[in-house]
Amino acid sequence: MQQDPNFYIIIGAFAVLCVGIVSSLSLRGWRDWIALKHAELETMRHGNDAPVPSATSRIEVADLKERVKRLEAIAAGIDI
Repeated sequence: MQQDPNFYIIIGAFAVLCVGIVSSLSLRGWRDWIALKHAELETMRHGNDAPVPSATSRIEVADLKERVKRLEAIAAGIDI
């Protein structure tokens, strides 16, 4: 049984159109996913900008807290 040549042309054009639509939607999804991951990385990068306190600064803060406790004790009249 022989088919009309226009039938094959129409089926071929439809197949190319379907492949084009699927590939363009896939590419769009891929680009959006990449943009999302890029935004997540930027958020993580800017969220960790606070410097880590050094051991020396932590010791100084502990020393200041101890001095404040002593001054409070002196103000309360407690002999240390």
